[in-house]
Amino acid sequence: MPTEHYGAMILGAGQAGVPLAVCLATEAKMTTALVERKHVGGTCINEGCTPTKTMVASARVAYLARRAADYGVHTGPVTMDMARVRQRKQDIVARFRARSQRRLERTKGLDLIFGEASFTGPRTVEVRSNDGATRYLTAEKIFINTGARPAKPSLPGLETVSALDSTSVMELDVAPEHLLILGGGYVGLEFGQMFRRFGSAVTIIQRGKQLVPQEDEDVAEEITKILREDGIEVLLETDAVRVERGSTGQIALAVRTAGDQRVLSGSHLLVATGRTPNTDRLNLDAAGVRTDERRYISVNDMLETDVPGIYALGDVKGGPAFTHISYDDFRIIRDTLLRGQPNRITGRPVPYTIFIDPQLGRVGLTEREAKAKGLNIGVAKLPMSHVARAIEFAETRGFMKAVVDANTKQILGCAILGMEGGEIMGIVQLAMMGRIPYTTLSDSIFSHPTLAEALNNLFLAWEEVPMEVMYSQAAYSASTMD
Repeated sequence: MPTEHYGAMILGAGQAGVPLAVCLATEAKMTTALVERKHVGGTCINEGCTPTKTMVASARVAYLARRAADYGVHTGPVTMDMARVRQRKQDIVARFRARSQRRLERTKGLDLIFGEASFTGPRTVEVRSNDGATRYLTAEKIFINTGARPAKPSLPGLETVSALDSTSVMELDVAPEHLLILGGGYVGLEFGQMFRRFGSAVTIIQRGKQLVPQEDEDVAEEITKILREDGIEVLLETDAVRVERGSTGQIALAVRTAGDQRVLSGSHLLVATGRTPNTDRLNLDAAGVRTDERRYISVNDMLETDVPGIYALGDVKGGPAFTHISYDDFRIIRDTLLRGQPNRITGRPVPYTIFIDPQLGRVGLTEREAKAKGLNIGVAKLPMSHVARAIEFAETRGFMKAVVDANTKQILGCAILGMEGGEIMGIVQLAMMGRIPYTTLSDSIFSHPTLAEALNNLFLAWEEVPMEVMYSQAAYSASTMD
């Protein structure tokens, strides 16, 4: 069979692959093939950011409707039309996906090819389309952007029940009566709070001692408090032992906590225990591309594998699995290969937002990480109950927290657990990127009354303190509210 030759080939039309394909074809004038197995847009548009945050928005409206009386607004009983929630989500996904695909199809020098790709050699890829046709492609440079998918834990009995994952759970047209969730990371938390607001009973089972284990203990404790206030059962240090379908059709999940075992009964089970890379069908051995023990592709700090000319971008290479990181991977490739401006992943900031309500916006070092590095730090902390804007909106759960280098006055990191926490985190991130000392934020004039204005109070009375002391702004802020 004839082989088709391209200057560049991209496997996967995700959030790094799409802009890279366009850039290679238009800026570099390289004949480019973009091979996609199913949908343009990757996890973000199809199964991740876009659909989940669309459904989170529906859940928040339900939450506010139930709280309407708190604002002096009286409504009738709140009911959910899950079919409409799902359709709204599907419509937005379809619109985003189609827009991205049209852009690719209109790009000269770029061929969008749908099919399953696998290596047959270091520079040759076999593509099997859904209609059974097979094509063989070669390219001087190959970029792997095939992403990741939900992982299945090794849990006895799991194959006998219809367990949900982060994709299939969004296709339900009726809210579960009782949703059991395995995993206390951001996926489990977002779906847990979402379905609680849709009317489901929810139980989150976390094997570790805290939710979101990468966060500081006080942040995790506050998140747990918020979820429990919302009526979610949170079980910590709890191991799932086995699962089976009960005699009444319910899911029976046996769990063990501190040596005691009991059985949880639920209508649905959501498995949110991590993700696994989409490398198993690529036949990477034929290309000589090395992976780690979890099958993520190994790359250097410029995203090149140990095979010259083959690169990996996005979730498939491991590390932070965020859309904005995938897009930054594209920028690194663009700058390094096309613009002669070598760029690296080393040292880049990794901001993220967990879209529970209130949001958690995070960037930089946690307090725990800073202490582990032996840094001389101070910690500023301000409860949202002392933020004017939050009080006005009756959204006072959570707190703002920042870690500051006591010697240089530089902000090392922050966790904003509060109303629009991701947006406020972005302000602090800009200060960190510009190496602006915390005093600039504490002395800045922010419009009143905004959430950004709270940064005045967060940093205003901060003092240089020993590492083990955490300074709280609560007393100062409370006095300003009187």
